Amino acid sequence: MKKRAIVLLSAVSMMGIMLTGCKDAEERVNADGESVITVWSPSDEPAIEQWWVDKINEFNAAHEGSIELRREAIVRADSYAYEDKINAAITSNDLPDILYVDGPTVSVYAANEIIQPLDDMFTQEDWDDFLDSNKEQGTYNGKIYAIGATESSVALYYNKDMLDSIGVTAPDKLEDAWTWSEFKEIVKALTKDGVVGTNIIMDKGEGLPYVLEQFWISNGTDFVSEDGSTANGYVNSPEGVEAAAFLNSLIQEGYANIDPIQKEFHNGKAATMLGGSWEVATLEKDYPDLNWGVTYFPVADEGIPTSPTGDWAAAVTRDVQDLNAAKEVMNFLMSKENVATYAQAIAKPPTRNSSYEVLPEYNEYPRSLFKQQLMETGHPRPRTPSYSVLSASYAEAMVNIFTGVDPQEALDEVAEKTDRDYQKYYAN
Repeated sequence: MKKRAIVLLSAVSMMGIMLTGCKDAEERVNADGESVITVWSPSDEPAIEQWWVDKINEFNAAHEGSIELRREAIVRADSYAYEDKINAAITSNDLPDILYVDGPTVSVYAANEIIQPLDDMFTQEDWDDFLDSNKEQGTYNGKIYAIGATESSVALYYNKDMLDSIGVTAPDKLEDAWTWSEFKEIVKALTKDGVVGTNIIMDKGEGLPYVLEQFWISNGTDFVSEDGSTANGYVNSPEGVEAAAFLNSLIQEGYANIDPIQKEFHNGKAATMLGGSWEVATLEKDYPDLNWGVTYFPVADEGIPTSPTGDWAAAVTRDVQDLNAAKEVMNFLMSKENVATYAQAIAKPPTRNSSYEVLPEYNEYPRSLFKQQLMETGHPRPRTPSYSVLSASYAEAMVNIFTGVDPQEALDEVAEKTDRDYQKYYAN
């Protein structure tokens, strides 16, 4: 296999690597003789930053004299600052011991031997407690390389008052989830008086493959083959083209905007929205007067129920110096208690089944719906080392389709770019 540093590299990040390749190595042992375990993760909301402060203090107090846990919070925002820092550390062999990575990039890091398998890091009892969707997200070539504390899901939010105005009741059972045809008729009826029927664009980057892949899966295909080696015949298959054409029809017929305003659903300008599980907390806190509900992800007319999954996960890097200490930290971060408290702080579903026992809110609507989707219909994004190429080219293709490019032509290009990348860098 011809390995490259990492497919997320850009010309800018390459220059950064050249300039930072000689930086000082991470400290591995402190002045007190303790093994230093360093974690890198993106900076987050104040509640999460406080969680990290509290947990690091707790861990260090319990391991005084043996291990010191440190964390570097790296601002990510909408840029590649986080990835650029990783790329520089790859080149200088100065990766942290534990690195948080976004779910679909696990395959990229694993294929390039930047992270190492975790299969022996937890007991079988612990592994059995983690949701299958989270283990699948972190798996590459049959081995688990990353595990996270939280999951995500996407469902269909709706404005109850607007739905009532057309005499429609949203499904409250998975088997009654709206089909694409039913969904389209409903959003057509809801599009009036300056309000569009739905919002299907989370953003024009990673949000597009994260949400919209499910239309491919529900329709009987996916973006790539099961082993991640081939996109041709999958993302651009007849079923894939049909999925793209359906989504495009919502835009072209005026039922959804290609450039939705900020918080379009929240501000009453979209009657429904394909939105993440984290929106529940936002709506409850910031929009108390909005009469809303949530129902299941739409299903292809002859398809299967499905829904997105995936979130950031922790991995142990190739540069770890004290594997036993890293194992101690990983087991601490992913303990039942800490998974539950982290999930509560970040307002996302936990990845351990046992954590739901202490988070009763996930047994009640609307959070129970996301829990059900995770356990019954969840599908992670494609596990392929060419994911970053696939993701960027797919997002570009969908925007092009929404602005008039033929779906088959646009998706053929996605398949060609993805397969070319895989054949160049990862084929045997």
